[in-house]
Order: sequence, then structure tokens, then C-alpha cells
Amino acid sequence: MPHSFNKIWLHTIWATKERKPLILPKIESSVYDFMRNQLKEIGCPVRIINGMPDHIHCLFLLNPRKSVSEVIKQVKGSTSHYINAEGLISEKFTWQTGYAAYSVSESQLEKVFQYIKSQKQHHSKKSFQEEYEAFLKLNGLETT
Repeated sequence: MPHSFNKIWLHTIWATKERKPLILPKIESSVYDFMRNQLKEIGCPVRIINGMPDHIHCLFLLNPRKSVSEVIKQVKGSTSHYINAEGLISEKFTWQTGYAAYSVSESQLEKVFQYIKSQKQHHSKKSFQEEYEAFLKLNGLETT
């Protein structure tokens, strides 16, 4: 085969340090826009970013020349720097170590998009911890 083709959609999730509710509505839009631009700059087009004050969900296409860990490290690091440099919150902002990343098939893209879009409604019924444990179980991983 003379050409390579990649189309890997990722649903990624990561939390603020100690799951502090720091991404409040007044800064949410600018933080998400900054993340979207960072992902675009590294060749990862974004379908949607949304979340809660203590965590975010992101659905994007992975640049085939980048690893998942490289992309997440870049976005988390640059976003922390942006929030702190712009003084968007009164305390020092950091993300919790780690992240979750799941591949999404084209047939499930709209379902995942709607799930991310409805985070506020979703979390009125289920906590981040409950959601995280459900994702782990769904994907055959055990919680510790």
C-alpha cells in the first residue's frame, strides 16, 4: 500500500488537581477556546470540549505523528500556564497527574459528542468519581 491513512478519534478526560472546582463558568469559555487552539496547532482537530469545574472532556482527531501522551502533556501544560499567566483564578492552577483516553469509532462519534455536550445535565445525576469508575469498568479496567 503506497499511502498511509489514519483517522483516530479520541475521547479524553482529565481533572483539576485534587479535583478542585476551578474551571468556573466565568473562565470556562476562554479555557476551552485556548485548549481548542492548542490542539489545532499540534494538528489535532477538535470536535467538542466541555466539562465541569473539576474536569474536562475532549473529543478530537489524533495527529498520526503524535502520541496520545505527547498531546495531553502539551495541552495540559500550556493550559495551566495560560490560566496562571492570565490570572484567570486567584490560586495557582494545576491539573491532576494522569488522564483517560478512549478511541471512538466513527459509528459512535455522535453519541460521544452528545454525551460530552450534556456534561452539566449528566453530572447533576452522577459524580465525577462515579463516572470515572463506570468508564474504567466499561473499558475492562479495575478501579483501585
